[in-house]
Amino acid sequence: MFSCNVQTRISDYDPFAHVNNGAQCHLFDYGRSKYFEMILGKKIDWKAMDLVLVHIEIDFIAAITDDVDLTCDTAITDIGTKSMNMIQHLKDSKGKVYSTCRSTVVGIDRGSNKSIEIPEYYRAYYEMYEKE
Repeated sequence: MFSCNVQTRISDYDPFAHVNNGAQCHLFDYGRSKYFEMILGKKIDWKAMDLVLVHIEIDFIAAITDDVDLTCDTAITDIGTKSMNMIQHLKDSKGKVYSTCRSTVVGIDRGSNKSIEIPEYYRAYYEMYEKE
């Protein structure tokens, strides 16, 4: 599972001094982006990116306060022909999980805006590092 540090900003906090649920979506987006940059070996060119997020669900387990140093763990859980499922966790340095995100991304041809098969390099990474 890939892990990266994520930073909260003052605007991420709600009136209860917790990271807002909507802001957690941004933290998961950041973790997912860093994960794909690691697989691709370069910064993402968003005009050419061959995946699009089509589904997301988040379980909010514990309140994230400003004294928590967060990391975002990300992994592909399975790959189909045109889509792949992912799991992510926001957790602290002791391993406490604050929220869990499950998402589905679909291969996309940016020119035609049509779904395509998941490119081989994602499949190869999954087969090498994440498939059980």
